[in-house]
Amino acid sequence: MSHILLIIGGGIAAYKSLELIRQLSKAGHKVTPVMTESAGQFVTPLSVSALAGKKVHEALFDLTSEAEMGHIRLSRVADLVVVAPATADMMAKMAQGRASDLASTLLLATDTPVLIAPAMNVRMWDHPATRRNLATLKADGIAVVGPDEGEMACGEYGPGRMSEPAAILAAIEAALLPADRLLSGRHVLVTSGPTHEPIDPVRYIANRSSGAQGAAIATALLRLGARVTFVTGPASVPPPEGAEIVAVETAAEMLAAVEAALPADAAIFAAAVADWRVTQASGRKIKKQAGALPGLSLAENPDILARVAGMAVGRPDLVVGFAAETDDVVAHATAKRARKGCDWIVANDVSPGTGIMGGTENAVTLITEEGAENWPRMAKRAVAERLAGRVAEVLAAKNGTASGRRV
Repeated sequence: MSHILLIIGGGIAAYKSLELIRQLSKAGHKVTPVMTESAGQFVTPLSVSALAGKKVHEALFDLTSEAEMGHIRLSRVADLVVVAPATADMMAKMAQGRASDLASTLLLATDTPVLIAPAMNVRMWDHPATRRNLATLKADGIAVVGPDEGEMACGEYGPGRMSEPAAILAAIEAALLPADRLLSGRHVLVTSGPTHEPIDPVRYIANRSSGAQGAAIATALLRLGARVTFVTGPASVPPPEGAEIVAVETAAEMLAAVEAALPADAAIFAAAVADWRVTQASGRKIKKQAGALPGLSLAENPDILARVAGMAVGRPDLVVGFAAETDDVVAHATAKRARKGCDWIVANDVSPGTGIMGGTENAVTLITEEGAENWPRMAKRAVAERLAGRVAEVLAAKNGTASGRRV
């Protein structure tokens, strides 16, 4: 269990801190809440205390608190200090080293890693003073999540919205990974995007995939220090910078690229590979004929996930597949995991109306040997960071004995 010191700043986004506390507690983290005086204008200490299961700290010179735990000790007993929301004023205090209240004093006195989730009006976010303060904080080693772009409470639109609690949770879990559990020196293979199986020079069979989730996963792995081989079909999003990019079009080409990229410590198969291909693609565009349909003979494409998961020699220590389903998601994904022989399946509901396929968010269920673990709907970036953190945990537990060997 990790201990989070959560500082709630005074902004309209403070209401999101209640859901963040709930999600942190559900994930097994202990939360000690601190509220600024202005935060109490948006959420009540009683609500915060009820969700955290602990007293809310508000005043710097609370003698009872000083007798029980001084503010210096309070600033250092946590594994991570999180400021959410981090207002423009709070960021300015942090950048300038001011200690005018309990929250700013804790932040100045702490030697614990700090993560902030900025939240403010778009004009305040874009102001040169805020940009300078942000640069100073990043140079000081402060981690930042968000802000997101969207409609503001004031009616304006743009960057400045505090990230959603699920995204902040993912950033917290990534920040909590100790150095000896990061992916430095590890090789991870990621497949992404759709495949295009040609019918003729202008038509093809494909799946509806933008490649956004696979690219986000590769980016998250790179941030943790992994060497990433990124095998991608014709995606509509740019590939991640820093990865070794292998561009392919068909399932057969993807299989060849995967086999050439091995060995690897882990392999994550996020690509939406077409199940079938035309047995004999035409070298010329097939013309329509009145009253007649072209006869297309289909063949099954190679099962890349099953082939790698079933390798007797050189199998990655962790093989992760994806399952995009429209009904009975957990049941179908659980059966797929057993059928393919992989370690994990990341399953999601892509039925019409969810907005998942090709969208910016995802809601997944992680299927493992232990069962099904439902993750809340969050940005695909947040899903990627959480998944990358779990991969790091598993590979760290191998103590460098990967069958795919460290490279």
